[in-house]
Amino acid sequence: MNRWLLPEDIADVLPAEARKVEVLRRAILDLYQSYGYELVAPPILEFLDSLLTGTGSDLNLQTFKLVDQLSGRTLGLRADITPQVARIDAHLLNRAGVTRLCYAGSVAHARTPVGSSAREELQLGAEIYGCASWEADFEAITLLLKTLELAGLSKVYLDLSHAGILMGILDGQDLDQESIESLYELLQSKDRPRLGQWSKCLPTKTIEALMALTELNGPCAEVIAKAKKLLPQHAAIDQALSDLTRLVDFSTSLSHGLELSIDLSDLRGYQYHSGVMFAAYVDKLPQPIARGGRYDHVGQAFGRPRPATGFSLDLLTLANLSPIKVRKPAIAAPWINDAALSSTIAQLRNRGEVIIQVLAGEKIESAEYECDRELVKRGSAWEVVQKQ
Repeated sequence: MNRWLLPEDIADVLPAEARKVEVLRRAILDLYQSYGYELVAPPILEFLDSLLTGTGSDLNLQTFKLVDQLSGRTLGLRADITPQVARIDAHLLNRAGVTRLCYAGSVAHARTPVGSSAREELQLGAEIYGCASWEADFEAITLLLKTLELAGLSKVYLDLSHAGILMGILDGQDLDQESIESLYELLQSKDRPRLGQWSKCLPTKTIEALMALTELNGPCAEVIAKAKKLLPQHAAIDQALSDLTRLVDFSTSLSHGLELSIDLSDLRGYQYHSGVMFAAYVDKLPQPIARGGRYDHVGQAFGRPRPATGFSLDLLTLANLSPIKVRKPAIAAPWINDAALSSTIAQLRNRGEVIIQVLAGEKIESAEYECDRELVKRGSAWEVVQKQ
């Protein structure tokens, strides 16, 4: 085996692409800072029982596991940063009021996620803790759209859903965890024949509501109107539809390139979401570029109930789709021992210029920099001139 080969679906990030990722990372985190978000950096390894607290079995399957030689306990290589940030809010910061946190770090998946070609991502996200009202969900959506706009992706399709709909439909039904997971898969795939078989032991009204969910997708106003007619009267369902109506009304004016829709059976991420859920799509990418929503129960799993909402995305995917050009102009300079040249180079670098020194006859090969100028000695001084 060639020693330079990497594991399947693991890849290097090469020059120019790595620079683009870093430029976006800095700009996005500066955007979050302007909203009052504080940056945290959780460890890439944690004890497995802490790393998976409050999450579902899907995250467990995606987590690499190893034994800590110091303690003998099982460690996990994180596949999602969101539960770690919830732990930080619950136990380390321990604040009573609203807390805004953001992060950017690597995550690894034991299996390649559906629709992806990579098992390593650079996860970036923002979370709001301590606010149970719809304003926090709206801020999360606003910040997500500004993130995509900052990356040059102005045409965004935002798909909304709500975990409370299914909670209301299944209220009073005694279903084990395995059955619930099967139900979510059937709803996600909109497999009506198998859904009918799965639900045949449930009450007729519950079956009808589940079947209706598979068709409740499309333009927001139409879906909400149909849902009010087809779904049973229940406090959780009524509240969910009210939440969605309010968010649609306020989100419509956020961006000229925004298209809003609702899909009430889109429940990916259901295992820790508890309210509004959203997925952002952009052209040239079949899967969502970002996902988010409310997950009030994760903090409770750490022993401190805290309302929470937020979103995350893969910065590597975002950079790959971004039309922003980051190839930077540079100045070529001879690589010689000359005090005047060294002084001129230092002054230029202090002004933000990129200076690449080369030996005589050497060709500059760079994907990240374009040497459009050069330092030329005229008399006793060195001057910047355009390259011929």
